[in-house]
Amino acid sequence: MRPGRKTFRLKLLSRTLVLGEHTLVMGVLNVTPDSFSNRGKFLDPVAAIEHALAMEAAGADLLDVGGESTRPGSQEVQASEELDRILPVLEGLRGHLKIPISADTRRSTVAELAVRAGAEIINDVSGLKNDPRIAEVAASCRVPIILMHMRGEPRTMQKGGFARDVLKDVLAGLRRSISIARKAGVANSQVILDPGIGFGKSFAQNYELLEKLPQLAKLGYPLLVGTSRKGFLGAALARDGKPAPPEDRLWGTAATVTAAILDGAHIVRVHDVAEMVQVARVADCLVNPSLRRGL
Repeated sequence: MRPGRKTFRLKLLSRTLVLGEHTLVMGVLNVTPDSFSNRGKFLDPVAAIEHALAMEAAGADLLDVGGESTRPGSQEVQASEELDRILPVLEGLRGHLKIPISADTRRSTVAELAVRAGAEIINDVSGLKNDPRIAEVAASCRVPIILMHMRGEPRTMQKGGFARDVLKDVLAGLRRSISIARKAGVANSQVILDPGIGFGKSFAQNYELLEKLPQLAKLGYPLLVGTSRKGFLGAALARDGKPAPPEDRLWGTAATVTAAILDGAHIVRVHDVAEMVQVARVADCLVNPSLRRGL
């Protein structure tokens, strides 16, 4: 029997989000020159703002804005550069975008200024390892925080040294992150967990984590899962020994988004919003019987 999906209420500055009745689709907006997916297409603020509004129109429930690439092999950038990339976008969207914005950052200074500029959620891919003060910002600003598991650092995380037991490693890492957040004053009800698909895991381990999401759900927090266009999909879809490029991973993404929803994900983080909104709606009909009544 498929496990049920627990319902949570997430308090934002502007509204309360209900997580679990249906899957929320988070659109990805990478305002970077070296994104693995868009290759700098939205580095220009005008292009980024247009794309954000287009994702909202396509059905996105949330928007995740990031100014530092954390793809495998990426180089760290200064906080000032990160802010130069995202603040014009956040300020340009203020009063125009109706869906909540999440700030994807590993730095407390960036997180604090992003919230002042309109972000209502902080998304820390380091799970508070890079800058634990982010938890203090979340607590003082009264915004939710997404804690992701990442083994190692973006520059070297895919060069080996993977955990022998990936589930045990992720559970232990997430528990540490939760402990830091709670000690900083973040309420339990304001925490979202992300297993960090593709961040310091082998390709096979990413599939294992998707299979074992119900065990992560036992931690008692809503789950966010991001599989969109990632390398483990490219490996499975390889032809003639060559991984499928990011733009050819749409259907692979759809399969993993479906699997994540069926196994308990509350939020899916995606690049292809219109397509994944359709995937989520159909998968939700399998998870929540009330959604298929009257069809």
